[in-house]
Amino acid sequence: MKRLLFVTNGHGEIAVAARLAREVQSRRPVACDHLALVGDFAYPSTLREVGPRRRMPSGGVIAMGNVRNILRDVRAGLLSHTLAQLRFLRETRGAYDAAVAVGDVFSLAMALQARATATVFVGTAKSVYVAPYGRFEERIVRKADRAFVRDAATARRLRLHGIDAVAANAIVDLYAEDAEEVDVAFDPALAVFPGSRDPAYDDACTIARVVAEIAQAFPNAGALLSIAPGIDPQRLAERLSGDGWNVVRREDRRAPFSLRRGNRELLRAWSGSPSAILRRACVALGQAGTANEAAAALGIPVVAFARTGERRTPWYRMRQIGLLDGAMMVTHAEPRRAASDVAALLRDPARMRRMAHIGRERMGPAGAAARIAAEIAALAYGE
Repeated sequence: MKRLLFVTNGHGEIAVAARLAREVQSRRPVACDHLALVGDFAYPSTLREVGPRRRMPSGGVIAMGNVRNILRDVRAGLLSHTLAQLRFLRETRGAYDAAVAVGDVFSLAMALQARATATVFVGTAKSVYVAPYGRFEERIVRKADRAFVRDAATARRLRLHGIDAVAANAIVDLYAEDAEEVDVAFDPALAVFPGSRDPAYDDACTIARVVAEIAQAFPNAGALLSIAPGIDPQRLAERLSGDGWNVVRREDRRAPFSLRRGNRELLRAWSGSPSAILRRACVALGQAGTANEAAAALGIPVVAFARTGERRTPWYRMRQIGLLDGAMMVTHAEPRRAASDVAALLRDPARMRRMAHIGRERMGPAGAAARIAAEIAALAYGE
């Protein structure tokens, strides 16, 4: 059986790798290993975890000159951890028929150390809309046997520089598949994506307050609260209880608890596939990265929140604004002000249609995961 190694450097990138692994396995018999450069929690069963793993304080958010996060991670052992991962990759040299890097160029530089028969780059991080690949990064991308980037404009720029890049954004396919139903009667139904890193606990409380305010204007409104991998449902429930919510436990592993005000259920937690949430939602309220982008890809308007005390928009939010353009609205995190902005959006179907159109256009067409997987399978089998 052929062996593949997926190398990722982010939580959303892991979801992309898992989707690609499923697509490849549906075509050819392959064993899929996974080296997570970021994180140490349980990952999708389609991937067998290998190599050193460790959770860093930043959760992997150290790009774009984020000096504070870099210093926190260095103090937590980032350098020694990265060296251990390098040693692991060099010890596996020649063991894999294909190595697939998902994320930014650092993940590709690491994947190249495995010296697999073929190396594939699935670039999810950069785009000419916000930050094009630099000259040094292009030198690394050039070493991949296949390079896939997130949009046509970025692919064109790389091709002008002599790199045979293809536009194929696998994020679009992440949550487009059929999923189980969530048995709620919210109308309108909102999707809440607080994220997959440690700030998600506070962000979930902030967005829950916004939902409570929205519910005063829409008597049947409610939200489905996504619990991302790496977020502890028990800790999240306790945090929300401490914020004044009546947390009602449920005998459902996928929907472990509900949040109530009086007799009314306003939010239901969901730890299953986000597909189930997005199939119901008309607007996504999110501080997430990949989940926000996946919602936009499905034509769902996205609302993000400026955290209290922020003097300027963080680089990751600026990046997402650049990527999604008018598909995402950023509002203040103060609950009443935010709820007023979301309510105005819900009452403006023309604006929602414009945001949906921009989201689909910016994220690209569906089917990228299948195209990328076909190339990976062909390379692994020497075709």
